[in-house]
Amino acid sequence: MNFLKAEWRKLAIINYEINPEVLQPYLPKGTELDFYKGKCYVSLVGFMFLNTRLLGLPIPFHRNFEEVNLRFYVKKKENGIWKRGVVFIKEIVPKPALSLVANSIYKENYHTMPMKNQIDEKGDELQIRYSWKDKSWHSIQITAENTAKPLEENSEFEFITEHYFGFTKKENTTSEYQVCHPKWECYTVKEYELKVDFQKIYGNDFECLNHQKPISVMLAEGSEIQVKTKKYIS
Repeated sequence: MNFLKAEWRKLAIINYEINPEVLQPYLPKGTELDFYKGKCYVSLVGFMFLNTRLLGLPIPFHRNFEEVNLRFYVKKKENGIWKRGVVFIKEIVPKPALSLVANSIYKENYHTMPMKNQIDEKGDELQIRYSWKDKSWHSIQITAENTAKPLEENSEFEFITEHYFGFTKKENTTSEYQVCHPKWECYTVKEYELKVDFQKIYGNDFECLNHQKPISVMLAEGSEIQVKTKKYIS
């Protein structure tokens, strides 16, 4: 059953390598960390949530909004097949009702903050900016070529975007839900600018990211998506 249908568009993805030990306390039971070429990734992702429908119904004043999340990558073996998914450290949205629904039903760690976005197309150049505010403004900005290209097989971009499950840790229980979408196209990133205090937003465990350069920066076009109803797996 589809719990949610929407479009995820213009996904700005900032990737960092992180010590796997940092993520162990956040790892849901029954899953293990997923690595790309021996590296453990954590990603800061900003994007637009568009045309959102919950249980098939549009929610007035809550159809189009920004989201920024910090996530890492896991896998779970089921009947000899690996399910590859993500775990969210924190998800930031601009409206309290969004956080209430997500935290109540999906037991995710949603927080409400003032947010804004800017998406500009100027000829062959595309500029994306997502901003959110606690006591001060934080932002992700990417400038890219304004032509989306298919992903390359076995690429870093494929690894980051082809995780089709969400796993959530809640005490001694793990829940799982499936996210369905086609393969995403990507834009060639020309430059980027980050103004983020990871310690303030995500806590002391992620203060280390304040002193690192991203291992890669990506911009995905996105697509329509469907989020299936969650189930408990352990």
